[in-house]
Amino acid sequence: MLGYIEGRPAIAARRSSPNVLLVIIVVHVALIALVMSAKMDLGTRIKEGPLIVDLIPEPAPPPPDTEDDQVPRQPTSAQTVDSTPIPGAEVIGPATDPRPQIEPVPTPAPVRSRAQLLTSASDLKPPYPPSKLLTEEEADLRLSLTIDANGRVVAVDPIGRADPAFLGAARRHLIARWRFWPASEDGRPVESTTEITLRFRLD
Repeated sequence: MLGYIEGRPAIAARRSSPNVLLVIIVVHVALIALVMSAKMDLGTRIKEGPLIVDLIPEPAPPPPDTEDDQVPRQPTSAQTVDSTPIPGAEVIGPATDPRPQIEPVPTPAPVRSRAQLLTSASDLKPPYPPSKLLTEEEADLRLSLTIDANGRVVAVDPIGRADPAFLGAARRHLIARWRFWPASEDGRPVESTTEITLRFRLD
């Protein structure tokens, strides 16, 4: 047994020939080159297929203008327009009548009434100024009265020239004694003014 083992050739002693290895490499390179060339030929064949192009025809040019087209034609007897209105048809055109204008409703003016004197005749005459009694002077005073919404005289102003004695006597009496029904506007009492002529006479 030991003699058999010693008589066997060692595996490590076997060496492959370098020519065999070179042949194997060349065969592999040739196969790879063959596969790559087959792929490139396939792509080239697909790209080299027929090219189909559809041509679109150009539209025909319009006919040239003639002199007859530029000159407006006069209607012949067969082309006259019938102006007879069609029954039941509505003619659309410019309106002959203007549209009715809506006028705004005017605001009514306020209803006003003047002040009315309520003082009795016995209280109208103011007392005569004592200084004027001695000199027996008389006077006519034009006065503007301001009457408030309660009917009372709140101001007495002269219109034109006025003697101070007569004016003072008239102002005191009118403010103290004269009463009015006040002026009104739409039924509402308002302040107003009125003018009077007051005469001082010696009886």
